[in-house]
Amino acid sequence: MSLAKRIIPCLDINGGRVVKGVNFVGLQDAGDPVEIARRYNDEGADEIVLLDIAASYEQRGTMIEVVKNIAKEVFIPFSVGGGISSLEDMSALLNAGCDKISINSAAIRNPQLIDEGAKRFGSQCIVVAIDAKKISQDSWNVYSNGGRVDSGKDMLEWIKEVCARGAGEILLTSIDADGTKNGYDKEMIESIQCVNVPIIASGGAGSMKDFADVFEYGADAALAASVFHYEEIEIKMLKAYLQDKGVSVRI
Repeated sequence: MSLAKRIIPCLDINGGRVVKGVNFVGLQDAGDPVEIARRYNDEGADEIVLLDIAASYEQRGTMIEVVKNIAKEVFIPFSVGGGISSLEDMSALLNAGCDKISINSAAIRNPQLIDEGAKRFGSQCIVVAIDAKKISQDSWNVYSNGGRVDSGKDMLEWIKEVCARGAGEILLTSIDADGTKNGYDKEMIESIQCVNVPIIASGGAGSMKDFADVFEYGADAALAASVFHYEEIEIKMLKAYLQDKGVSVRI
């Protein structure tokens, strides 16, 4: 029996509120994170990802409050990412009640953080988020700072490195597909054959078929934001559709 594929809504948090934007601009308030997380919990999401998109120092206190409040209301695992750059940051958020920590730019700047986090909290708590963009045939570079800065790192090499350092999961976002609603990045996901940790695919979801397709490409979980926030796709319906298509999901 293959492991069930996971459906994961993503909440972008700014100043303690969920926001929605297009390509990181035109942010609009989308509501209270606790209410939205509870809704996804009730609708059958497998996990939730919270991203602190304005993760400056003064936001961290707000985020810890949000995490505490969500932990009281939500019974599925949830991860927190954004501006986490030390073991102290990880510890504070895990103590507040989240299940996993997602690191991206900090891991690029200081890869040792992956080893240290995995050693202290266990690999299952450490998700490395990777934002990648195609630079030539069969080649993608890893970007940092919310997809704005090319790190010069080759995506496949970086994936191998973070797995060797103890990452328990990879959250892979295709910058090219992100926000297009034209489907997940088939070529990128299929290029990752070398990995023994789960891959969460992100960027491009626009229809139920896109979710069925991404599992076909080899992803273990599919993350999306706007199709769920705008209620274009309902998670219960999506899971029934996937089950119909022969995809193993938790109903």
